[in-house]
Amino acid sequence: MATTEELQNLVLTTLDKSNSIDDSKDLTFNGQPVDQLALLGALNSLKSKEMIDFKPLDRIFWVLTEEGQQLAKDGSHEARVFEAIPSGEGGLPIAELQAKFGPSAKAGQGKAFKNKWITKKGNNLVRLVDSIVDETQKDLKEIESTGTLNNAKTLAELKKRTLIDKQKSTSYQVSKGPDFSLEVKKEATDITSEMLQSGEWKNATFKKYNFDAAGVPPAGGHLHPLMKVRQEFREIFFEMGFQEMPTNCFAESSFWNFDALFQPQQHPARDAHDTFFLKDPATSDRYPRDLMEKIKKTHENGGDTGSIGYNYHWKESEAQKLILRTHTTAVSSYMLHKLAEKTKEQGFFQPAKYFSIDRVFRNESVDATHLAEFHQIEGVIADKNLTLGDLIGFMDVFFKKMGMDKIRFKPTYNPYTEPSMEIFSYHEGLKTWVEIGNSGMFRPEMLLPLGLPPDVRVIAWGLGLERPTMVKYGISNIRDLLGHKVNIAMIKDYPICRLDKKMGKELVGLSED
Repeated sequence: MATTEELQNLVLTTLDKSNSIDDSKDLTFNGQPVDQLALLGALNSLKSKEMIDFKPLDRIFWVLTEEGQQLAKDGSHEARVFEAIPSGEGGLPIAELQAKFGPSAKAGQGKAFKNKWITKKGNNLVRLVDSIVDETQKDLKEIESTGTLNNAKTLAELKKRTLIDKQKSTSYQVSKGPDFSLEVKKEATDITSEMLQSGEWKNATFKKYNFDAAGVPPAGGHLHPLMKVRQEFREIFFEMGFQEMPTNCFAESSFWNFDALFQPQQHPARDAHDTFFLKDPATSDRYPRDLMEKIKKTHENGGDTGSIGYNYHWKESEAQKLILRTHTTAVSSYMLHKLAEKTKEQGFFQPAKYFSIDRVFRNESVDATHLAEFHQIEGVIADKNLTLGDLIGFMDVFFKKMGMDKIRFKPTYNPYTEPSMEIFSYHEGLKTWVEIGNSGMFRPEMLLPLGLPPDVRVIAWGLGLERPTMVKYGISNIRDLLGHKVNIAMIKDYPICRLDKKMGKELVGLSED
């Protein structure tokens, strides 16, 4: 195979003799046709020096498949079937034909029937005509010699029978450039210290920069799509004055995860089929004893909250069980307790706004839309005399910052919030309302045992991180986003995330809808 330098010399000498190369497929080197792909590299190099110019010549042609080559040589299936059937009324038994030609007998028999060359008489095949012309063999031979056929319908039929295949070839028309020369000058790519010292750079020819060339991709790491969307949500919370809660502990006691939220110990969510329990260590008593006594009384008889509680015997052994947290609200209950402690120390209540975005765990069956672990976005606002109207108004502003203008709410039930509401947004693509989150006001049975003043109300809401990420990046199966089946190349190739936050020009107030 010719080297690039040899191909460049071949092109330049041919141009010097003929002024142009009408079709590079006619070029030969040492008596062999020139490989057009290798020639393209030589042509590009010469063109960058403005020594030549060229343009591609694309051709579509047909070649015979392995079966097509066999039929061009021996005749088509239908012609061979016809020739195998003797003249006369007796014909040839079908079973004998199949034994003679094997699988090709069926194809040849069907085509011969279609051409009305043969017919069926009992269990035999007999001729309808005395002689035939094998047009299929003639067409295949013409394609073999010329690469094409004038009859497009015949080409389509032969392609359908997998006897021919379409291919594309590219050659080049070459002409002289403004700096044409038989000598290829070596171009410098960089100015070296030796060139500067000797003055050689003044007479050197430098290779032109290709500003359209793609740079070398950086070898650095890449953020997972979930982390890109997570950062966008964090920015929304920060610009609204929220403080991020510490959520780096995945293992949590049932006390903070369930009991502090006024969730009864016989609640189905606390069963093994919904929650992951730890084996070693299996329990933890890292919670204040005085707080535990208040929560115990609240569960049993309502304590000092004015509630009647759940009227059952509360067991500390259940509260001590260690689990993988089922929601980040476990952290919210702890932070509200810390807020109550701070209020006692400083002598006055200071409103607070907390948020978290982190991983939670549920013992669920894995499918295209559910995983046993996922990310929860949660926001909490604590202030005096908050109402349901404050929650609805804040939700409207919060989701507008995410680019969701049309928001609706529907009453629902949660163990630790009352009232509670599901949040729906109108999906322009689906033309329907889609649930995007849950919200509510924490119950007094949760807040008062934690030590917050009686007039302090807490509004809260939560949503998943995976669903908006799947919508943003067009992912239909959650297992392609998170888990052991994730394609690592996806993390590298996906673009940055930017939610439609309307550049800070959100309308304040309730949605018209």
